[in-house]
Amino acid sequence: MGKSQKKRSMRRHNPMRVPDSHLPKGLQSASQTSSKNEAILPILQKMESADAGERKWACVAVSNLIQNDPSTRRLLQGKNVVGALITRLTDSEEEVIVEAVGSLRNLCIDGGYDICAEMYNKNILTPLKTFVPKISNTLSQYLAASASTPDNAQKIVYEFADNVITTLWCLSETSNKALNAINEIRLIPFLMSFLAAKDKLPLAPVTAAAQCLYVLTDDNYPAIADIRADGGYLSCLLSIAKAEPLSNEKAKESDPRTIALSVLTAGILRNVSPLPPPSAASFVDIDRDIVLPLLQPIISSVSLSDISNTVLQLVSRQANEPQAEKLSLKNAPKSDHKSTTEIELEVLETKLRTVQLALEILTGACATLPDPDLTVDQTDEDEEIDENAAVDDAASDAEMETDDVVSSPSPSSSAFLPSLVPPLLALIHPTTLSFPPLASPSIHPPTTSALSAIHISALECMNNIFLSVATSPNPSAAADKESGHKVWNEVWTSLTAVGTQSGLGQERRREMWEVAVGVLWGIGNVWKGSLEPNDQHVAVLIQFCDSASDPIIRVKCIGTLETLAQFPNSIEGNKVIANYLLSILPTDASLSPAGIEPLIQAVSALIDIYSDETMPYDVNFREGNFLDRLVASVEGVKKAVRSIDWRKEGGKDLRRRGDDIWENLVAFIEYRKDLGL
Repeated sequence: MGKSQKKRSMRRHNPMRVPDSHLPKGLQSASQTSSKNEAILPILQKMESADAGERKWACVAVSNLIQNDPSTRRLLQGKNVVGALITRLTDSEEEVIVEAVGSLRNLCIDGGYDICAEMYNKNILTPLKTFVPKISNTLSQYLAASASTPDNAQKIVYEFADNVITTLWCLSETSNKALNAINEIRLIPFLMSFLAAKDKLPLAPVTAAAQCLYVLTDDNYPAIADIRADGGYLSCLLSIAKAEPLSNEKAKESDPRTIALSVLTAGILRNVSPLPPPSAASFVDIDRDIVLPLLQPIISSVSLSDISNTVLQLVSRQANEPQAEKLSLKNAPKSDHKSTTEIELEVLETKLRTVQLALEILTGACATLPDPDLTVDQTDEDEEIDENAAVDDAASDAEMETDDVVSSPSPSSSAFLPSLVPPLLALIHPTTLSFPPLASPSIHPPTTSALSAIHISALECMNNIFLSVATSPNPSAAADKESGHKVWNEVWTSLTAVGTQSGLGQERRREMWEVAVGVLWGIGNVWKGSLEPNDQHVAVLIQFCDSASDPIIRVKCIGTLETLAQFPNSIEGNKVIANYLLSILPTDASLSPAGIEPLIQAVSALIDIYSDETMPYDVNFREGNFLDRLVASVEGVKKAVRSIDWRKEGGKDLRRRGDDIWENLVAFIEYRKDLGL
């Protein structure tokens, strides 16, 4: 059962804001699905105009056209709008540059990885990094003599800084190559200067700087080292994160952008911990003293159904509002021009994204892993693998995925785990807007994207909580069967509401199930023997296991079924599950079509289920001739284990575990034979 960890290959903290997976691929399909096809060519032509006013207008028009419109975004991308906008970053007119950066920023946020990767490949960093010292110098002058600077001039620079920083943040999540290039710019002093002057600056660029810092310090040693090396940076972060604690009521009423800043600084501190001595910060328990007191009220204060209903009302109101001609050269709109309704929608989206961020940080805290040694040598790694293997052997019902680390909860963290469960349960239930309807986009894609991300993040956090509880057995928790049934039923209620629809645009539904099955496995392990198998639940888990292409998802399904099979008095449920597990085993020396990892888990599950011959359901083992079926699988299991390539990532651990399970299988067969039952 693997803990949810942030992986470098899946780094994006702000997932695609306006998803487009429901759209067919290709430029032609984008042309057919976009309602603004005719507006594209004039924009691209004016982007190259000799008139600076027309170039500025074209840059603004891109932002207006792509708003909540993935078809038009794809169409513009296919017409090389990214390259055209990057060219405008070296324009002779500053106003054109400002609007070009704004449009590129919006493309990054709305479009996600693909557009960011295209920007990086088209060398956007070369002009962007020239802006950093210019912004820094200008801000220094403003802060030194703000009264002498016109408000409008300051506003433009602040917005420009926000857009540049946000673009750098998105690019840093694109790939290791982009991250390494951004590391070379050495952004930490620049970004920290915004946080240090937060009381004198607008909130937007300060929050953007904190978001960029949060991403850059995520498992990225150069940025971590830069922050650790400056005690002033650490004190600044602590002062923001340790501002007056929020009650649930205060969290509801506070400006979501202010809350987001506090959450981000808590995340940054967690990323760079342990904090180095001799500073006072080194004595702070980041999780106990900062993360939990700050984040628990935030995730407890939000009602997703209320926000969803409010968004529905706002979108309905927006549809009835008169629309200004946004593409008129005469009116020359600004890219930040928003109606009251749009501003209200953005505030709600910020609140949702802050909850999502809080859940992401809590997921790390609930993993209760030791702080990584960023300069670990090979010997240490080998010792860690051996330790993990020992934990696996001792607790086969709490296996980790091969790329995760095993550890027990720290004393300071184990006590809070159960108290987080109720607010997390409230966040896993989908609303009207949580997932797009079949074959059509959401009526407000940013809200749908944020809501589905919250549901999944809440489940990831629960996954780590129940793994932590399962790996450090707590008799009082296991004895509270009523709580076990409640959590189990709530997860299933949520999954039933999500549904099993598939197809383009429904990928988040599938992801919800993939995370949830790990939660079910964790719950099953904590309350093993207390959860009676429901025929429908068992059938769905078997179907989901068979349809999964990822072997780790199959392992989780098998692990969950294993816990259900151990309900003492469910003879029929045990038989259905056992026969399914036996179907995964090879009947000769051929490999199991289910895959090696699911096969190993199925063998382990059968041994666990029937290790106590006094259980009422053991009648199935005897009457079903399960012993003969296990004997027939021995050579096939051995061949599968021997086929594991230990040179591949995770191969050494998997091979070790496979060898252990095969030896256990042989010993178990002998044990059952000796019983003579």
